[in-house]
Amino acid sequence: MKSQVRGGTRWKRFAVVMVPSVAATAAIGVGLAQGALAASFSISGQEFKVKANSLVGTDFVQYGSVDAGKDLEGKDFAAPVAVSGFSEAWITNMCQSVVTPKVPFVGDVTLRLEAGTDAVKTGKDEDKVYAKGIYLDVSELKADAEFSNIDIGVAAGALPKSPGKPGIQPNTKANPYGFGQRAEQATLKNVEQKAWATTAGTFKLPDLHLSLHRGTDAECY
Repeated sequence: MKSQVRGGTRWKRFAVVMVPSVAATAAIGVGLAQGALAASFSISGQEFKVKANSLVGTDFVQYGSVDAGKDLEGKDFAAPVAVSGFSEAWITNMCQSVVTPKVPFVGDVTLRLEAGTDAVKTGKDEDKVYAKGIYLDVSELKADAEFSNIDIGVAAGALPKSPGKPGIQPNTKANPYGFGQRAEQATLKNVEQKAWATTAGTFKLPDLHLSLHRGTDAECY
């Protein structure tokens, strides 16, 4: 009886994690656009990976913050993050993956999401993943980066926050007197990042493909 209860709990957690992230992101975007949600929420206990050929974003801002939530055992935890915001972003050949460990009778399971793949051949913006008002809560980033008109060392609280311009999200744990930076445009190539959360007012994913895989071989990198 004890093992049945434990197994049932893990399956419920697995089911929640496997809800397509596109639907969740869309719901958050609608709430933000209507002013129904603050741009802050309790994060899941699973970090995810994102890989892309390129990301080009306008009105770049970045500052430090802390995300909080519960791990897969239901225990409280907090994670330091670098929050990157863009008023608009175009992403070529995006891959996102997250691993759910130790699913009963199955083992590790990887959820993999791909979009914007046709843009590799066409180069057209309409074939790229498009995001408006996007924030990325990142714990690790590797890329070849280029910034236009960058200011480094801006107080986080002084980052612009006006219609269409990103700044510190409301109700976050960011220190307004802490380190921040901004640029008119950021171009990142060969992107590999680990993140805890992404929010966006609009998130368009052409050629979306979502799949489940046993093990961890299907991770984006």
